[in-house]
Amino acid sequence: MTCKLVAMTSVIAISAGMANADAFNRISSFPTFLNNADAGEESSAEIISATADGMTLVYSDSPLGVIGLIDITDPANPTPKGNIAVGGEPTAVSIIGNTAFVGVNTSESFTNPSGMVKAFDLDSMTEIAACDLGGQPDSTATAPDGSFIAVAIENERDEDLGDGRVGQTPGGFLVTVDVADGTLNCDSLNVIDVSGLADVAPEDPEPEFVDINAEGEIVVTLQENNHIVVANKDGVISHFSAGAVDLEGIDATDERAALIFNESQPGRLREPDAVQWIDNTHFAIANEGDMDGGSRGWSIFSQDGALVYENGTGFEHAIVEVGHYPDRRSDAKGVEPEGMEFGVFDNTPMAFILAERSSIVGVYDLTDPTAPLLAQLLPSGVGPEGAVAIPARNLFVTANEVDLIEDGGVRSHVMIYQLQDADPAYPQLTSAGADELIGWGAISGMVADADGIVWAVNDSFYGFQPTIFKIDTTTTPATIVDSIPVTRQNGDPAQQLDMEGITLDGEGGFYIASEGRTDRVIPHAIYHVNADGEIQFRDGEIGLPPELMANERRFGFEGITKVGDVLWMAVQREWADDPANHVKLVAYNLETEEWGAVHYPKAEPSTGWVGLSEIVAHGDFVYVIERDNQIGGAAVTKKIYRIPAAEMVPAPLGEALPVVSKEEVRNLIPDLLTLNGYAVDKVEGLAIFPDGTAWISTDNDGVDDSSGETYFWSPGQF
Repeated sequence: MTCKLVAMTSVIAISAGMANADAFNRISSFPTFLNNADAGEESSAEIISATADGMTLVYSDSPLGVIGLIDITDPANPTPKGNIAVGGEPTAVSIIGNTAFVGVNTSESFTNPSGMVKAFDLDSMTEIAACDLGGQPDSTATAPDGSFIAVAIENERDEDLGDGRVGQTPGGFLVTVDVADGTLNCDSLNVIDVSGLADVAPEDPEPEFVDINAEGEIVVTLQENNHIVVANKDGVISHFSAGAVDLEGIDATDERAALIFNESQPGRLREPDAVQWIDNTHFAIANEGDMDGGSRGWSIFSQDGALVYENGTGFEHAIVEVGHYPDRRSDAKGVEPEGMEFGVFDNTPMAFILAERSSIVGVYDLTDPTAPLLAQLLPSGVGPEGAVAIPARNLFVTANEVDLIEDGGVRSHVMIYQLQDADPAYPQLTSAGADELIGWGAISGMVADADGIVWAVNDSFYGFQPTIFKIDTTTTPATIVDSIPVTRQNGDPAQQLDMEGITLDGEGGFYIASEGRTDRVIPHAIYHVNADGEIQFRDGEIGLPPELMANERRFGFEGITKVGDVLWMAVQREWADDPANHVKLVAYNLETEEWGAVHYPKAEPSTGWVGLSEIVAHGDFVYVIERDNQIGGAAVTKKIYRIPAAEMVPAPLGEALPVVSKEEVRNLIPDLLTLNGYAVDKVEGLAIFPDGTAWISTDNDGVDDSSGETYFWSPGQF
């Protein structure tokens, strides 16, 4: 199989412009709690490596103080192999053959750092050697010939002191240890001094990430010092500043919940984290940043310090286009490229750039290191921290460190991808190819129009930028071709809206349902906007009547549809006057201005809550999305039901409401698992064209404690 990676200006090109392009697709996801004796304990896959045969994955798990093992003999069905306690905090793991070499932090304080490098036989799952490093280890790397390992001794600073800045002694250093007969030779431990080199805090170097090329040369990043060192076992060969980048066309402000890419940051220090040799002369760095920097991209240097490639904002803008931009990190480090991996697949050198806060991986073809080509963006779990390439098996793996068990969210996962003779399965929605850069996320309500166009709205996550998106569903992936800001009559953004539903008004404009939060001065209301997104003067805001407001609760309208002169809105959850497991479908007659409602019987939740998140009229039925708030294996209810339109006869408010019947149309959980991740919780959008073709979408929560993945798919005709 030959890789057919091509040059492109946007990710959409590989799937829309090519047939049967070789692509990485996710084939499985492994929640790390499967290795735990107690599934309720927090665990975290951070740095990951693979055995020489590519059949076992080993990851560091800091919360549990272990390394975890996964059997990937069948990579589409990974199975747990258990944990090995390491006697401290594992910071990194590297493997030679079937022996895992683990950096273990045993520090009692920032001023008295200590640590070990330990060797574990993975067959017997026992410790076979341990060397005292004399400081706190961060990353580890193995020489390609297996003759030695290198360890970056960070001796990290106390971020609560001195405004969190270096220098804070003791400074870090670099260590090498020889490997023989599958274990460590502690007598060979060699310390390489990297102090006095950087312009920034030269007395306090903090080595962050390390890698070794085929000539035994070691490259190490000093992230906080914005410096790079190249060494061998005899000492430093070269060193130089990582430099700075002038950034244009970025969102650098976190004060507003809006995606506005018209700002700049001149002279932004790279402050690199991960580093990987891509040949014996060049290496790539991921410019996450720390104290003063983070250039939001990645770079390639030669070992003499010459810059041969600078990504600038290319990586970040590609992430914006697929809806993964983490807006709440705008004033910090944006998408935060942190981790990195390199591998040669079918003679094509590839770099994998991990954007920690965007939960996505960029795949670049490095055939020409002076002009890398973006081939794909891969969806990952929350917080990809480490990765390993296994070219002999056409596999790539990410370790995703965030475990949200305390918040009832998604758990830490290891995700496995395979290079296939197929098109990319992700993204399913993109704004690539639009006339200008369109940032998007938190898609909620939708409505079908004509000629394959679906209109969608974002919710209150982007409260300063309420927007209607025009989506062309005739492309693959579907494409956001335009965005329309929702404004007041004076042209200002219509803040304090939580848009959860949209429907056509029949005259080129829209009706929008806003879910209220009276505790945040967000009204429960319906808004009438024209084709330009401007709220209309006379009937622009339709507030709820006293009969409804007397019993309102936070969870209000989560969809809107129009039947003749009547608007129907689905209330997400029970209000004060509703029977248990019944919610209102509220009607408003645009001609008579009369309100009414029916009751809808929803499922009783097994855990958490169940509610409605969309309503769409089509033919002889009214369709609703009914979902629970559970994620992953805990998800039970993610379904589409339909109600006979003949039963949608509203009773006046204050009277006993009729209860409509429902019929299950589709269980959405199998659909949510087709990308081989986990079932996300927020299925929120449904649009149905006149021929019955349906489109469904999920809300990615603005990439905040979320993987950022937006599923946008058609199940066919209803």
